[in-house]
Amino acid sequence: MNRPFINGMNPNALIILQSIPGIGPVWASGILSEIGDITAFHSSDALAKYAGLYWPKGDSGDFVSEDNQMSKAGNPYLRYYLGEAANSVRKHIPKYADFYARKYAEVTKHQHKRALALTSRKFVRLVFGLLVKNQLYTGEKLDAELNTES
Repeated sequence: MNRPFINGMNPNALIILQSIPGIGPVWASGILSEIGDITAFHSSDALAKYAGLYWPKGDSGDFVSEDNQMSKAGNPYLRYYLGEAANSVRKHIPKYADFYARKYAEVTKHQHKRALALTSRKFVRLVFGLLVKNQLYTGEKLDAELNTES
């Protein structure tokens, strides 16, 4: 099979992302086209922030906000691809389905949007870990996923 090579990108990246159950060529190529070279990001948090998958603090003095909106900054196309890919992955990987269900049950407002955003954030850690380590998905924990299981 003749794989296309794009300067500055890992030629195996497309295969790596497609090794994740539920991720096909459309989601994988969309994510990769928006990320570019994974070495541009020092952590999965930096990648998530680039995608706009973070919540700015709404605190002031002693007040701590409990209903923060997700940032609208960041790359909207990457956020879309990650959200749709995470939704597909949760249907194929029980660990992601359980995580989504747990987050869905935690609140009474915006259940699906919140659970999907948090599942997308978890998925970002998986994508970052696989691409940085240049390894296929095996279902085992990666170092990038270890520090945040909640």
